[in-house]
Amino acid sequence: MTERRNITLAVTGAGGTRMARFVLEALVKEDRVGQIDLMVSPAGRRLIAHETGRDASGPAPELVLGARPAADKVVDWDPEDLAGGPTSGSYPSWGMLVVPCALGVVGRIAHGTANTLIERAADVSLKERRPLVLCVRETPFNLIHLRNLTQVAEAGGTVYPMIPTYYNLPQTVDQFYEEFTARLLAFVGLPQTDYYAYSGTESRAHHDRTVRA
Repeated sequence: MTERRNITLAVTGAGGTRMARFVLEALVKEDRVGQIDLMVSPAGRRLIAHETGRDASGPAPELVLGARPAADKVVDWDPEDLAGGPTSGSYPSWGMLVVPCALGVVGRIAHGTANTLIERAADVSLKERRPLVLCVRETPFNLIHLRNLTQVAEAGGTVYPMIPTYYNLPQTVDQFYEEFTARLLAFVGLPQTDYYAYSGTESRAHHDRTVRA
C-alpha cells in the first residue's frame, strides 16, 4: 500500500484565492494524502474575504472552503507561530504548495528571510530537498520578481504560475479552476483522471475532457 503523504498548503495575499479552495478540496478527497497542514496569511485572509464575502476571522479551513465542512485531515496552523511543527525538518512532510503565492513571499523565500511560518516551512522544504511549488499570480513581472523567481528555482523550488489552459475550450470559470487543480496535483505526483490530455491526433480541440487512466 502506498504511504499517504503529509502536504503543506499555504494561502498568501495574492489575487485568485478561490483556487486555494479547489486545491484544498481536491487534497481532502485524495486518498493518497493523509494530512494537510494549512496556513493562511493575514493578507490571504483579507483577500479571501474580499473575493468571497466571507468573514475573515474564522478558522482557516472553513474560511478557504466556505460552508463546506473541513475534514479531520486538515490541520490549521497559525502563520505567525514560528514554533509550529513545520518549522523543523524533522516534522513529517512530503512538501509544500503555496496557492496563490504573493511575490513578496517569493522574495523572502528567495533570500532566506523567514518572518512567518509560511516562509519558514518553505525554507525547510528547500533545505530538506522536498518539493516546493509556488503558484504565483501577478503580471507583468518586473526584474526583481524575475530574479527572485530564478533564485527560488535555482534553490530547488518550482515556479508554477496560475495560468489557465485554453485548448481544452473551458465553458465556465470553474473549469479553469478544475483543470489547473488537476494539473497541479498531477505535477506533484498525484495524477488525476479528469483533465484534458492532448494526444497529438486531434484534428480540432475538443470540448470534452480526455480521461486519463
